[in-house]
Amino acid sequence: QIDEEVKIQVDALPEPNRSTAREALKQSFAVKCDSIEHCVKISDDIAPEHLEIQTKDAMKVGQSCANYGGLFVGEHAAEVLGDYGAGPNHTLPTGGTGRHTGGLSVFNFLRIRTWMRVDNVEASQGMVDDSIAMARLEGLEGHARAAEARSTKRA
Repeated sequence: QIDEEVKIQVDALPEPNRSTAREALKQSFAVKCDSIEHCVKISDDIAPEHLEIQTKDAMKVGQSCANYGGLFVGEHAAEVLGDYGAGPNHTLPTGGTGRHTGGLSVFNFLRIRTWMRVDNVEASQGMVDDSIAMARLEGLEGHARAAEARSTKRA
């Protein structure tokens, strides 16, 4: 039923939109699930660029989703409104990258700097010991020795 309706709507598009949509649909599919939880699992595995939730308790379902580029919640929400109307943006992660990143935002243009301060030698010893072990597990002997130089256990 869904595939039939999609075909009808695509066939009604003008060119070049019709050809573009047909090409895109070669990489698309519909899934019928037994439960909302199953739908969320499949969606989280795929991490779609656009995810529309138009079901009972749409907000609750949307909040249970973890991996997507843009989430459009509610009966009247649509991806096109996110792209051109309500925003937040039109540049979203594709190819499943929504598993580890979000859409383009002002944060992509900020320089994030990290730093640490260690003044208390005694309080840092657990971290030093962990760092020695982790460096050796990764085969980074120079790192292990740099951590050992900060150890109170050295001879």
